[in-house]
Amino acid sequence: METLIIVAFVLLFVVAIMVGSPLFTIIGGAAVLLFMFVAHESIAAIIIEMGRLANAPGITAIPLFIFAGYIFAESRASTRLIRMSNAILGWLPGGLALVTVIVSSVFTAMTGASGITIIACGGILLPALIKDGYNKDFALGIVTASGSSGVLFVPSLPIIIYGMVSRTDITQLFMATAIPGLLIVACLGGYGVIYGIRHNIPTQKFNWKEFAASLWEAKWELPLPFIVVGGIYGGIITVGEAASAAAAYALVSECLIYREISFRQLLKIGVDSMITVGAILVVLGTALGFTNFLVDQSVPQQILEWVQQIIHSKYAFLIALNCFLLVVGCVMDIFSAIVVVVPLIAPVAVAFGIDPVHLGVIFLANLELGYLTPPVGINLFIASLRFDVSVMRLYRVVLPFLLLLLFALLLISYWPAMSLFLVDILGQRPELLQI
Repeated sequence: METLIIVAFVLLFVVAIMVGSPLFTIIGGAAVLLFMFVAHESIAAIIIEMGRLANAPGITAIPLFIFAGYIFAESRASTRLIRMSNAILGWLPGGLALVTVIVSSVFTAMTGASGITIIACGGILLPALIKDGYNKDFALGIVTASGSSGVLFVPSLPIIIYGMVSRTDITQLFMATAIPGLLIVACLGGYGVIYGIRHNIPTQKFNWKEFAASLWEAKWELPLPFIVVGGIYGGIITVGEAASAAAAYALVSECLIYREISFRQLLKIGVDSMITVGAILVVLGTALGFTNFLVDQSVPQQILEWVQQIIHSKYAFLIALNCFLLVVGCVMDIFSAIVVVVPLIAPVAVAFGIDPVHLGVIFLANLELGYLTPPVGINLFIASLRFDVSVMRLYRVVLPFLLLLLFALLLISYWPAMSLFLVDILGQRPELLQI
């Protein structure tokens, strides 16, 4: 009878997903019904988990980083970043392609959303690339692929969400994602430089006057990355304090100094950003309640037993995990994937001897690649709408970049020292948990 109830619930929630029900209603409804009809326990556990979330360390970082990201997205920060980067790197063969990757990475890290990067930066970068002599397909490919290249950099929101869901130290995750993030930027940017050399893309002479002018124009935004990144890596400030500094700095620089955002716009930004925050926190709260049910019913242990019957080594598990997460990443947005999948995967991965921090890097790198994976990678659809090109064409033009990112993902997955190097030097590697 219990099996029939579970099957009925699964069908019900599949239908809910297909008709576009909000994620929190699906996850929260699943938790309530499963506690009531399968576990036969009080649903108070869900409310308790929501209360625990409200008091979780670092919870204040979510609304503050989102608020700061919305401010930067509405200002002309992207234009200043592009001008400065081009002044510094425009003399290189393929310099503008490298600028595209770097600016997109920084902007995605600041705003927490690859879609915003494609919309805000892509509209400037794509025409500039084509004007400089880059083939349109290449330009489309690198702009679309670079949209998610900042997921692994401070103060990326997916890192914070992952840390809260998996109960992994967020500061250690920030340290661990730095070198893999640079590897991804190097792969995409290096390909752009090689393309520039092979196709004789014209370069511009380094101009000290333009460099100084672009630097002066962006002088109020330049200190922020050093404050946030240096503060966190140096152990000077916590993630929550870094988020407070970022929000305050964004307010002062974009609203009071540059004066690009009016008071009325600021009110709208505040409302829009807090709607996003509310949506994320509601999903997180219901997801933690659902996780409580899974733990109570020993679901992770059952999954582990099943996996151990067919997989007998750590590396075979990593291959299966990469394949699974690529599928998840191309059919779910990154936040949904984190709250739904992490509670199931994390205990199994730890049982196979995978460091929890390294697992976080693998997970986020996979989902970053999922943004570009056909048939439903979200960046493909955003770019299709933004640049008015067919999704099928984007499938083709992002393929070389997809292969480069896959190569980087394999290095990240099977070379844990890359992720744990800074953690070992600047922090302390966490002990492996036992199920």
